[in-house]
Amino acid sequence: MNQPVVTAASPYPNYLPWSITLTVLGACFCCLIGAAPGIVALVFGNQVNSKYAAGDEDGARRASETAKIWCWVGTGLVALGLIWTILSFFINGMSMMSDEFLQELQKAQSR
Repeated sequence: MNQPVVTAASPYPNYLPWSITLTVLGACFCCLIGAAPGIVALVFGNQVNSKYAAGDEDGARRASETAKIWCWVGTGLVALGLIWTILSFFINGMSMMSDEFLQELQKAQSR
């Protein structure tokens, strides 16, 4: 009978939920530039548990730290992308409103 091998969980966080969220939000707000740090964080986050299980505790710690750094970089890009998206909607919406306002003003003046 084959029994599954039970390995101890790594004491280092792998940041997988954060990096998955960043990848999705980065693709939504920043195109591929915003998704790239999330993908890099996913790669390093996946290495944490496997390196720890292989006995490479220092490698697991470094992979965890690298994943965390890339998660913060991605968070900054997503925040900038979100601000850019909000500003572009606001600016484009205001320019449409000002065009309509000028047209209505010209109609009123011509009467």
